[in-house]
Amino acid sequence: MRRILPLACLTVGLAAAHAADEKKDAPAGPIAIAPLTRKDPIVYEKDVAPIFANKCQVCHAGNLTEGKFDLGTHAALIKGGKKGPPVVAGKAEESLLWQMASHRKKPVMPPKSENNPLTPEEVAILKLWIDQGAKGPVNDVRTRPKVVLGLPPALVKPVRAVAVSPDKTTVAAGRGNQVHLFDAKTGEFKKSFVDPQLKTPDGKPAAAAHMSLVEAMVYSPDGKTLATGSFQEMNLWDAEKGTIRQRVTGFVDRVVAIAYSPDGKLIATGGGAPTEDGEIKILDAATGKVVTDIKNGHSDTVFGVSFSPDGKLLATSGADKFVKVFEVPGGKFVKAFEGHTHHVMDVGWSADGKKLASAGADNIIKIWDYEKGEKIRDIQGHQKQVTRLVFVPKTAQFLTASGDSGVMLWNTDNGGAMRNFTGGKDFMYAVAVSPDGAVVATGGEEGIVRLYNGTNAQLVKAMLPPDAEPKKDDSKKEPAKDPKKK
Repeated sequence: MRRILPLACLTVGLAAAHAADEKKDAPAGPIAIAPLTRKDPIVYEKDVAPIFANKCQVCHAGNLTEGKFDLGTHAALIKGGKKGPPVVAGKAEESLLWQMASHRKKPVMPPKSENNPLTPEEVAILKLWIDQGAKGPVNDVRTRPKVVLGLPPALVKPVRAVAVSPDKTTVAAGRGNQVHLFDAKTGEFKKSFVDPQLKTPDGKPAAAAHMSLVEAMVYSPDGKTLATGSFQEMNLWDAEKGTIRQRVTGFVDRVVAIAYSPDGKLIATGGGAPTEDGEIKILDAATGKVVTDIKNGHSDTVFGVSFSPDGKLLATSGADKFVKVFEVPGGKFVKAFEGHTHHVMDVGWSADGKKLASAGADNIIKIWDYEKGEKIRDIQGHQKQVTRLVFVPKTAQFLTASGDSGVMLWNTDNGGAMRNFTGGKDFMYAVAVSPDGAVVATGGEEGIVRLYNGTNAQLVKAMLPPDAEPKKDDSKKEPAKDPKKK
């Protein structure tokens, strides 16, 4: 799941917290420019794009574009973000992108606090590329650079995905690249899932569930498996033991959406690289093998996947502004729903299979009549993009999370708001609900998982793993009295 997020950041407009760090901790000096002896021109897809992929795109591509600056494509880079175009073609010394990346202008990028600056060689390549005209891919041919994943920056700990076990005993949450489990009644921390095979590029144990951020998460209908999606992979965990049953790879980019079929036999995934064909796969849940790879289903990243109640159809939504429906398991296209004016971040079916609800980055929720292929109504209850949508099983009710920090419960039949789950302080990415609607969990940019009573929206607990809980300050306690003194 999401903001319109994966390796350190490089931009002209990072988050306020990063900017504050830069003010407090000024750089030691500009990064030296390594001498380049090459005579051949810089090639964007070969020389420049890998720098952005390895150093920048955790904060400036896909769902997260801090400062509205997207480094996912050359066109978006040249367009720039809040501070305008970052590159003056032919003049690196005048380009904000190079000035900040080379630590010649504050705030330096990536932020010093993340300790992952460009090397002198990378600074030299970036400068030469701009001086040579900042040209894009040759003949607009996309060559995907190899991405060597490192651990996310220490400050990047958003909760991008949450799930409630079918038996209502456990809340699972993806915080950064970690998977944490909490007691669904008390909110007490239970344990973490760790992939023992994960190693950093220098060979050290990663002590995490994935190398990159956990983007999606869902329990199987029987509660025995927890599926988690990340960059180019999906893990199927034994929900009780915390061991990996299947490690599914071969994805082009991030897996940002996962859904189980009602009978638990199939898994659908959504993802894909920004501005390229969206990726939709239907897999065998027992083996992790691909049953159907739906090609050209969407022309951009797929953010939402949802099986119909009878398991015969799959609804998908994407950055191309469409909601689409395909047959299961064959993947034959059935119909499309058009009307959103921005990315469609999620989609879901009503219990009777007659209606679809979609969540948009245009701040709108749309209810669709599936058979007629027509819109029933718009719901305008959020002030920022609606990042996640999930139906309460066997009801006409659904929950939404939004960038306005709100989480709300709605009625499909009349579009009315039923409950407001308050307490969020920042951008919300995730919401999950138990089968009976009694347990609701949410997560967002703060890195906090909130547990609610779903029947009255009362907060049960704001949950953090033990290593993230604020330490108690004992300095203000009164010193112990000497019993010998009166």
